[in-house]
Amino acid sequence: MITGKLLVANRGEIAIRIFRAAAELGLPTVAVFPADDAASLHTRKADQALQLPGTGVAAYLDGEAIIAAARETGASAIHPGYGFLSENAGFATLCAAAGITFVGPSPETLARFGDKDAARKLAAELGIPTLPGTTAPTTLADARAFLRHLGPDGAVMVKAVAGGGGRGMRPVLDAAALEEAFARCSSEARSGFGNGDLYVERLVRKARHIEVQVIGDGRAVSHLWERDCSLQRRRQKVVEIAPAPGLGTALRDRLIDDALRLAAATRYLNLGTVEFLVDAERGEHFFIEANPRLQVEHTVTEEITGLNLVELQLRLAGGATLIDLGLTREHVPSPRGTALQARINLESIAEMLPHMGEVSRSDNADPLARFVNNPT
Repeated sequence: MITGKLLVANRGEIAIRIFRAAAELGLPTVAVFPADDAASLHTRKADQALQLPGTGVAAYLDGEAIIAAARETGASAIHPGYGFLSENAGFATLCAAAGITFVGPSPETLARFGDKDAARKLAAELGIPTLPGTTAPTTLADARAFLRHLGPDGAVMVKAVAGGGGRGMRPVLDAAALEEAFARCSSEARSGFGNGDLYVERLVRKARHIEVQVIGDGRAVSHLWERDCSLQRRRQKVVEIAPAPGLGTALRDRLIDDALRLAAATRYLNLGTVEFLVDAERGEHFFIEANPRLQVEHTVTEEITGLNLVELQLRLAGGATLIDLGLTREHVPSPRGTALQARINLESIAEMLPHMGEVSRSDNADPLARFVNNPT
């Protein structure tokens, strides 16, 4: 078990979620924040809070400053949450060098899965189905040639090697749109991830997006079932359902088996997801990427399994094994019911700004009664 303080290198809902799990385990916690986040709720939910240099997002991305904060407060472990430094192999290496436990996978695993092209090559080596595509870095000329090779009805998805969260990727349905999509994806990836390299894959037009929750102790791997995240807006997940409805036992078993083979090949430690596209017309599945971190949608898996995933992360980081946790594959609890997470994404604040106007009474003062009388 982790001893000493736990520093959470994040803010908002996920930081509070981690503080709660740590408190249940009796772990004292440390919050960090830049000056412009001084009034944020997470600073009041930890046992101790320390201001970081800088402002905004950049402060949470300053790995050396966060290591210094851990040393100053006596924290022996750092949980990165999701986003920010959660998949940063360099930061995990800094933690190891400082003698601080990084609550997540090893730096080697982060490096392997942080490069989507490298992860795809590993899957192919293991015999896990992958979509036909180019190797990175792909030039615009290479992408054009690949699209021509797919024939008149061909389409591709342009993807950033270091992308994530739907950024740095765009579908291209005809050759005329390829150049603009290529430029936009490269620019987006360079500004968001510091790497503008791209590759392209054949686009599956009618696809389900299924992710398998994997768990490992660095020696053995297991799973906590799957989630369906097919309903998306601009490649951003909107609805998550666990377990995936209507998947079928045989297909579910194939997805889980392939996810565990990939995790085992990297001697996976802690939590992560292995993501697949399922061709809804043919029933075929293809590996697309692995996310070596806690996912935003981990809560639906918690609902169907009765497990606290953040607590599991902390126990695994402290040296617990899957046997200790009772989570070897043959002991994984069967899903109970169905859980759904729906996200509300703010895309524009233009219509939320205050406006001058007149408030008037409607013909029916009771809007519920109006609905009941005329539900259409």
